[in-house]
Amino acid sequence: MNNNIVILGMQWGDEGKGKIVDLLTSHVNYVVRYQGGHNAGHTLVVNGKKTILHLIPSGILHPDIIGIIGNGVVVSIPNLIKEISILKNINVSLENRLIISSACSLVLDYHIKLDLVREKFLGSNSIGTTGRGIGPAYEDKISRRSLRIGDLLYDQEFFIFNLKNNVDYYNHLISFYDKSIYIDFDLIKMEMISYKDYVIDLVKDTTQILYESNNKKQKIIFEGAQGTFLDIDHGTYPYVTSSNTTSASACVGSGFGIKNIDYILGVSKLYSTRVGNGPFITEIFDETSDILCSKGNEFGSTTGRKRRIGWLDLVMLRKAIIINSLSGLCFTKLDVLDGLKYIKICIFYEKISDGTRLSVIPTGYINYNNIRPVYKILPGWNEDTSGIKLFSSLPSNAKSYLNYIKKLLNISIDIISTGPDRDHVIILNELFSS
Repeated sequence: MNNNIVILGMQWGDEGKGKIVDLLTSHVNYVVRYQGGHNAGHTLVVNGKKTILHLIPSGILHPDIIGIIGNGVVVSIPNLIKEISILKNINVSLENRLIISSACSLVLDYHIKLDLVREKFLGSNSIGTTGRGIGPAYEDKISRRSLRIGDLLYDQEFFIFNLKNNVDYYNHLISFYDKSIYIDFDLIKMEMISYKDYVIDLVKDTTQILYESNNKKQKIIFEGAQGTFLDIDHGTYPYVTSSNTTSASACVGSGFGIKNIDYILGVSKLYSTRVGNGPFITEIFDETSDILCSKGNEFGSTTGRKRRIGWLDLVMLRKAIIINSLSGLCFTKLDVLDGLKYIKICIFYEKISDGTRLSVIPTGYINYNNIRPVYKILPGWNEDTSGIKLFSSLPSNAKSYLNYIKKLLNISIDIISTGPDRDHVIILNELFSS
């Protein structure tokens, strides 16, 4: 069986990864976040109660699990403190159960302000970010300007010196977009120093902890944020996030050896959604879009924005399977399709200019204005699939729909989610031994 599993999204995020991580966490010792920031929202429903996490790994609701925030994550300390408080208010103890890498870059107030004014300045050409400062925080990391949580805790003189330089830099930069906005160095310095006592006991050498855990044959889940096609390299650039969301990032963002990954599970809805701007070949605008949006509660857990809706896109899924070296798939929200007369699946793209068909989305530049979807139309079902736990109990048309997808993708379907709650699942492949 498997000890170390990566779980990540196959679309543009919001695929239901948090639920699947939470479901499998009962079998493991650690759950590790390895990229992204508090722009990623994971919604968990346990016994009908909803909990939304952004930074803290989803598995933390299980009392014996240790959550790790790896070096690839950019951390907003105020939002981390807020999440800790939310969990304490629902009686989830984090004592000795939450660890943060000292190498995590910090998201600071000037990152957020730049994010907001830049998006406003771009207007209709904006990326559609969450406005949480994640992009500018990663820009600082790549430019070697980043302040890391270890700097705050262990070298305050260095932290303050570089904070002053950064504040001066951002005040100059932001003034280009909006001269009325000013970052107060003394205010941000006092705020950051005040956070030191909140987090100092949480920060440890996470790479060493994971190395020792693996040597002891303990089990680890690596939890991705966003989805494959928001990856800075492999996504629908430039309408992407600022980190690598694909499976290889699990090792880079945690310091865990690549040879120790046993299984990579991709999570996809049985239709498609995305938040923000950018190409969306299978997007739909008719009443079916409204039905799926309403039944699937398709509103961003981080921003509350209504998600764009489309049919399942196998061209993108084939690419996601390749670049993530996927072992198996988990499909979510089968129950949301209940009651539809028909269901479309995009099986190819077709170039409008010459009729050329694409079965896999190309890497790099693609003129999405010259692309249209080619659909296979399958009959829907009127039966209720919500909460079903056995594949054999599904309506025949639902089974045919899933089997058709499996045949075209030629990959194992391991889990099917049939509702929002933790136990609303069909397990087809036990990924962990008990």
